[in-house]
Amino acid sequence: MNVHTRRFRAAGPAGAIEALRDEPGAGLARRGTAVIAHPHPLFGGTMENKVVQTLARAFVQSGWVAVRFNFRGVGATEGVHDEGRGELDDMLALVASEAPDGPLALAGFSFGAFVASRAAAALWAGRRAEKIVLVGAAASRFDVAQLPAEAHDATLVIHGEHDDTVPLAAVLDWARPQTLPVTVVPGGGHFFHGQLPLLKSLVARHLRS
Repeated sequence: MNVHTRRFRAAGPAGAIEALRDEPGAGLARRGTAVIAHPHPLFGGTMENKVVQTLARAFVQSGWVAVRFNFRGVGATEGVHDEGRGELDDMLALVASEAPDGPLALAGFSFGAFVASRAAAALWAGRRAEKIVLVGAAASRFDVAQLPAEAHDATLVIHGEHDDTVPLAAVLDWARPQTLPVTVVPGGGHFFHGQLPLLKSLVARHLRS
């Protein structure tokens, strides 16, 4: 945790939501707020996950406030796991409370990418995300939302070539009907061991575009 990180609790549909708010350093113009979702709660996923932390750092260093949070039943967040339905409600509650206006970004890793995709689709008609980042999207395990064509330029999909948790083929099958590009990290696994600096660089490049 750096000096610009604050731990807090927000009101959610199933009770309190535990969250971390990472602020850009002094002198860095703020571009908006990014809400970032973590991997599957039943398999050890938390807002402290290394990939989630990497996403937060990329956003903060690009001038975004980054809000990460624990899904229901994780850490100090109240409630119980709800297979994505309640988790979507949790993410939308964080957007409403922590990013009620101004530029919005949505991001997630694995199960969190599934939830972030659903949040982006649910919000699109009334609140368009300026940036969407989906890493290791769990397309072989969950119904990852198709994104509106207008969202494609704002969206970065990253997947490891050798991901043995979510096969690359499943993500390509999800992306193909949308003609949505996928950035493949050669030799990368699901957790991008040894490649987190590259992951951060790819996200930062997208945020600069």
